[in-house]
Amino acid sequence: MTEQQPAPENPEGDEPIKQRKNGLYPAVSDELAANMKTGWADTELHDLQPVEQAPHTARRRAELSARFPGERLVIPAGNLKTRSNDTEYSFRASTEYVYLTGDQSQDGVLVLEPTGPEGHRATIYLLPRSDRENGEFWLDGQGELWVGRRHSLAEAEQLLGLPAKDVRELAGALREATGPVRAVRGHDAGIEEALTDKVTAERDEELRVFISEQRLVKDAFEVGELQKAVDSTVRGFEDVVKVLDKAEATSERYIEGTFFLRARVEGNDVGYGSICAAGPHATTLHWVRNDGAVRSGDLLLLDAGVETNSLYTADVTRTLPINGTYDALQRKIYDAVYEAQEAGIAAVRPGAKYRDFHDAAQRVLAEKLVEWGLIEGPAERVLELGLQRRWTLHGTGHMLGLDVHDCAVARTETYVDGVLEPGMVLTVEPGLYFQADDTTVPEEYRGIGVRIEDDILVTEDGNRNLSAALPRTSSDVEAWMAALKG
Repeated sequence: MTEQQPAPENPEGDEPIKQRKNGLYPAVSDELAANMKTGWADTELHDLQPVEQAPHTARRRAELSARFPGERLVIPAGNLKTRSNDTEYSFRASTEYVYLTGDQSQDGVLVLEPTGPEGHRATIYLLPRSDRENGEFWLDGQGELWVGRRHSLAEAEQLLGLPAKDVRELAGALREATGPVRAVRGHDAGIEEALTDKVTAERDEELRVFISEQRLVKDAFEVGELQKAVDSTVRGFEDVVKVLDKAEATSERYIEGTFFLRARVEGNDVGYGSICAAGPHATTLHWVRNDGAVRSGDLLLLDAGVETNSLYTADVTRTLPINGTYDALQRKIYDAVYEAQEAGIAAVRPGAKYRDFHDAAQRVLAEKLVEWGLIEGPAERVLELGLQRRWTLHGTGHMLGLDVHDCAVARTETYVDGVLEPGMVLTVEPGLYFQADDTTVPEEYRGIGVRIEDDILVTEDGNRNLSAALPRTSSDVEAWMAALKG
């Protein structure tokens, strides 16, 4: 990685461009500075088409405007976060900002200014293109010769269907603003500082909750993006099966890297840290270290999802026999989890309580644990006391969208205690996990973990499994793996 070199103070008299302490060039000559200002072609882009989600983001902003009449609303994208010294983590704009703009620019801010008792004027505040006069474009670490060209404000207006202004002027304007203000917190400390005497935590949380609840029902664009994410994820799972022999020769990291390649080629990234859990690691619910051995005869619990370039993510799990065939006990446990998932998926339909799919799956798991003699029945007693949770622990699913655990700050009465509607997308993912040190179960169970997870769209007349292209029954999984391995 190349080093940014030190620069003189901004000759225009603004903030000085940050210099690197130990750069190899001690200064910039006047001749070089003058040379770098000239000889650059005009690269402004014209006649750009709006991004695909532009009409949807406009509708979402209108819904938000109607909910908070007469109030200024401030939704930041967020800033870069340092990973080490002067290197940063890859930027991921805040979910609220992306949902309402379709933009992913660092430092961006959406502001809805009230135009009276009703209605708002929406403006997006962005960094303009790097300045060629003051040398920012080649001297600053975030200049475009270092990190790439960003859109001009005029280009952003065409793409997003919003008036765009220079974000560097926003903090000062917000400090002078009057009237009620709400902001989404936790993403931009500078914006929050400018609003410190104008907002309250309670009012800001109401804004965040409303935007979270807006996302409970997906529109056509969102469903299409989720299907795209799932389709890429299916191909990523196929990639993994084809290289299990190489993973056996190395570690779970080979599986993680293989899936990541598919995510980066066909999307933006993985939507969350991939869980590539082989053998007893499958009993750790969020095993993301992925540094363990991959052994023939063990199971591989692969929980992974591709995130699309628009930031919608899949979330799919399969538990695969590494050698291609389940042994008798593995099959028994797997088939029980599959039966529980079938019951859960069958309960997903419009008008059903959100909790119904969880209750249906948990009942099957409780019955199996009683049937196997691992816990004293009847199943009703087990469920009432939650005793099955020793071996299943987690809920049976969650909403899915821009966040892998989407809509997480929605009110309980509209989410967990709510009713399913067409357009909602959720996971159904029961599991059984027998820890390696659990002496309450027979020794042969210990170290076996199984989860099966699919992404389910609530439709007008029931549901659609977006990830149905991945086999789910034990026999179908074995046949699928055999075909992929040739």
